[in-house]
Amino acid sequence: MKTYMNRILRNFDYPLFAVYLMLCLFGLIMIYSASMVWSVNIYNDEPTRFYRKQMMNLAIAIPAFFAASIIPYRHYRNKNFLYVTVGVMFLLLILVKFIGFGENVGAKSWITLPFKLGNLQPTEVAKIAFIIYFSGVFANKYYAGTLNEIKTTIFPTFSILVVSLFLVILEPDIGATMILFLVAVSVIGASGMNLKNYLKISGFFAVLGVALSLLLWIKWEDVMTQSRVGRFLAFTDPFEYMQGSGLQIVNGYIAIGAGGLKGVGLGNSIQKLGYLPEPHTDVIMAVISEETGLLGTTIVLGGLFFIVMRAFIVALRTKDAHARMLAAGVGSLIAIQTLVNLGGLTGLIPLTGVTLPFISYGGTSVVFLSIALGVLMNVSMFVKYEKTK
Repeated sequence: MKTYMNRILRNFDYPLFAVYLMLCLFGLIMIYSASMVWSVNIYNDEPTRFYRKQMMNLAIAIPAFFAASIIPYRHYRNKNFLYVTVGVMFLLLILVKFIGFGENVGAKSWITLPFKLGNLQPTEVAKIAFIIYFSGVFANKYYAGTLNEIKTTIFPTFSILVVSLFLVILEPDIGATMILFLVAVSVIGASGMNLKNYLKISGFFAVLGVALSLLLWIKWEDVMTQSRVGRFLAFTDPFEYMQGSGLQIVNGYIAIGAGGLKGVGLGNSIQKLGYLPEPHTDVIMAVISEETGLLGTTIVLGGLFFIVMRAFIVALRTKDAHARMLAAGVGSLIAIQTLVNLGGLTGLIPLTGVTLPFISYGGTSVVFLSIALGVLMNVSMFVKYEKTK
């Protein structure tokens, strides 16, 4: 054990950890700034309401990061562990349908934990579960030489994918469905599967897309609520609907424009005073842009870009298929979630309510993204050790 810990300290990816910690702390500061007025006016609470809660979230997230970075990633190939991972994911995705809440914001996506431990968002659990399950299964098949067998490899894993996406879209959470789908594709892309099977998978995805479209059409009134229809309308022309569904996007534009190069100063945002709903969550980047200008946005985007590129570099350098898929999956998750968040804020895609990694307020998000980054850290240490050895 002592030898293993010494190896960890020698090969620890300090730049990756430093950027992760910097993003978490910067996000904590901006959550306080963005939420203080909202806490008082909407929740009739102290200005530090969400700041204190996020500190508690980070008190869990950072140790979880270290725990995941210490556990050898090869344990994630264990079949029993993979079964438990998928079982827990399915259990949570099914439970949220019956005991979940969140209809007031458009999706029944949260479960209240016992003993006043807070709330849990099963889709955040599913993101890391997808990376672990698909990379573990495909790695085992790769080492056994059966990766390209349709019946024993592709059909079973894609059955898990279809059922999972079906449960998520029933919440309904279209943003999470899209992220989970793309994460699964990224892991498959790093698996080493041959071109012939890629073409077969593409056909499968086309059929899946038709099936999901049919499901949306059947469940149109349940899935496409008035708020979601409003988001699509606002996406086409936010200024035409600025008194309703386009309000958040337009005020986000105003905040970004007001910040300019230098920003209006930390704590001096105008849009957080009631113009931006829930400014500490998925639109926090608008407040960052307004208050800190180009400097703050560079810190956030530069940090996230560093983590994503670090993940892809690790994936390219390693000779181990399992390590490659884990690194590619984590990097893709952070990249996709960042693009979806910023795309919604800037009007490139409809708003989906997806958090900005490590920056937005959210316990489940920051904890499980930290676990994912801990897995990446362990893979990075392995690659460094592999290179020196």
